[in-house]
Amino acid sequence: MCKTYNTIGSLTTLKLNLELNNIHDFKSLNEVINFQKSYTTLRQQLISYHENLIEQEKNSLNIDLPILQKELELQRQQAVERLTEQLDKLKQQLQILININSSNYLHKLLIGFKYWNCKRKINLKEYSFEKDIERSINKTLKEYNFKNARYQFITNSFSEAVTMSSQLSISEMDRKKDIIDRLNNYIYGAIGEQKVVKTIESCLSDEYYLINDFDVKFSKAIYNRQENDYIKSVQIDHILVGPSGIFLIETKNWSENSINSKNLRSPVEQIKRTSFALFYLLNNESSTNKLRLNKHHWGSKKISFKNLIVLINTKPIEEFQYVKVLTLNELINYLNFFKPIYTSEETSNIAKKILQLNGINN
Repeated sequence: MCKTYNTIGSLTTLKLNLELNNIHDFKSLNEVINFQKSYTTLRQQLISYHENLIEQEKNSLNIDLPILQKELELQRQQAVERLTEQLDKLKQQLQILININSSNYLHKLLIGFKYWNCKRKINLKEYSFEKDIERSINKTLKEYNFKNARYQFITNSFSEAVTMSSQLSISEMDRKKDIIDRLNNYIYGAIGEQKVVKTIESCLSDEYYLINDFDVKFSKAIYNRQENDYIKSVQIDHILVGPSGIFLIETKNWSENSINSKNLRSPVEQIKRTSFALFYLLNNESSTNKLRLNKHHWGSKKISFKNLIVLINTKPIEEFQYVKVLTLNELINYLNFFKPIYTSEETSNIAKKILQLNGINN
């Protein structure tokens, strides 16, 4: 199995976009794809879950309401008994005061004041009798009214209750679906790149080095005189380094319509720019010395590249200069066609140099 470095680029971009949109549910590309495929079923399952919740709530309320009603009756009865007892005590006190005879003026005055005060308390108690009862059962009454109103609402508007219950969850699911649908290009790209990686890993030995998502920016632009192009950065899906050479691989999981579309950027131009920049970086004098390629008696070895575009399902019938276009099924036979030109040490040194360019110290 070949040595593999870096996460595939489309998957990295997909994960970044999901995180930026506060979506952290998915641990793999398959989970994202399964969510898309199962969205309608998952949405209905979520609605069914909330239907069950509302039904359970209705059943629970159906049990609670009679209990609360009995509790209200008991509390009302206890409040009436308590207030009646208080009134009876006050009336007894009033009767005692009425029956008191005294010839002492001050004593009569004091008794008169107590009589007036007791009468006032009785009047207040009788006036606020019902309010005091309502106050004593207020908490239970509020709970009963709330639950009764909720029960009536669920009974009369079950679908609306389910909609309200599931609204946040459904809105969040719809938001995720909308965002993921807008990221379809990255999903299809990641599927294609993942297939290429698995194919290479399963078919090539550990003499090969697979570097995914090679993405480098240059502090000083590389000038391509032939194209009059200043190259400030390059990105390629995969670089495969092996005994038989260096393969630059750009993967496209495109439909036939996408292949024929004039609106999509040509992968041929993209791979040509990357090939030129890497050729320049790996074939200049300092890089060749650092790579320590074995000397040949005719002179210094030059590092060359084989440029590949791999399409997962279908490919154009046309042939292109500088680039070989293959389907995924043709890839391994093409890679195995070439004879070894580098030793294990040279292969390792080339891979290390490319990894260093990509910011990875192996």
